[in-house]
Amino acid sequence: MSQTAETMQAIVCHGPEDYRFEAVARPSAGPGEVILKIGACGICASDVKCRGGAAMFWGNESQPSWVKAPVVAGHEFFGEVVELGEGAGERTGLAIGDRAIAEQIVPCGECMYCDSGHYWMCEVHNIFGFQREVADGGMAEYIRVPAKGRLHRIPEGLSRAEAAFIEPLACGIHAVNRGDIQLDDTVVIAGAGPIGLAMVQVAHLKTPKKLIVIDMIDERLALAEQFGADVTLNPSRDDVGARVRELTGGYGCDVYIEATGSPTGVRQGLDIIRKLGRFVEFSVFGKETSVDWSIIGDRKELDVRGAHLSPRTFPVAIDLMSRKLVTTDGIVTHEMPMADYEEGFRMATAAESIKVLLIP
Repeated sequence: MSQTAETMQAIVCHGPEDYRFEAVARPSAGPGEVILKIGACGICASDVKCRGGAAMFWGNESQPSWVKAPVVAGHEFFGEVVELGEGAGERTGLAIGDRAIAEQIVPCGECMYCDSGHYWMCEVHNIFGFQREVADGGMAEYIRVPAKGRLHRIPEGLSRAEAAFIEPLACGIHAVNRGDIQLDDTVVIAGAGPIGLAMVQVAHLKTPKKLIVIDMIDERLALAEQFGADVTLNPSRDDVGARVRELTGGYGCDVYIEATGSPTGVRQGLDIIRKLGRFVEFSVFGKETSVDWSIIGDRKELDVRGAHLSPRTFPVAIDLMSRKLVTTDGIVTHEMPMADYEEGFRMATAAESIKVLLIP
């Protein structure tokens, strides 16, 4: 595909199952804005579900479409600062040539949530890779970070894989923090995908009494053990409920973090969590989940907590990786040219991969 100085190559979402590698206008910086030359962009499970047409992205009879297409896809990106709009250097503390990463959300700064400091729940809720023009994403050669975007400088010591994994790690940190893990807790993390494996490492740093990880893929469970899991369970052969009760004197786990994205992960958690336990829901689901809500109230009086995005955890993620307390070894399994995005999306759902990066 031919290209001029005013265009760039990008993966553009036009609709469900309609993603195209095409030339689009290269962005330039207005007042307060920053242009990053993309170093890599990861493929997230939410990207896969958006491409597949999940209702939470495209709407249904009860909700409008959240995605505003055509939009450049991708939110797990980092890059090099190549252009600073008027006042952007002063606002961000960045200089030309710095490596930087933007948080996924571009907060409006005006709604009730932004005004109270809860910017990650912004009512407008523009997230890179899902709303055209205001938040075009990072599956491209360049990205424009609006003046209200939240940017963080990346230290020189971090590798490309580590820099690209800051966003997933930051999400995992927030989810683990929501679990309020105590020293005498038995913690279960269900789902050992990229963010689940980040959660394992972070939860291990919290030093709970016992850390249990559940997944259907043995290779991922082996990684979880390397990252600090005390017990790993595969539901295809292990009686998860019996094992967790056996390990907890019959009571069940204190904290359950759901990171499978599967309805079975929710039902499993409600079964194995103890009364008065803390249930953290992190996943993005492709379809609805049905459960008996009397478990939450009448039977167990659970504390159910959501975990959305990564409020104020990007600096924590950068620090943990800089101090080598968290690793991407074994997690970032594939890097491929952005032009091969079709294969990248296929690999992102394959058992032999964990995290796939697209490289411009």
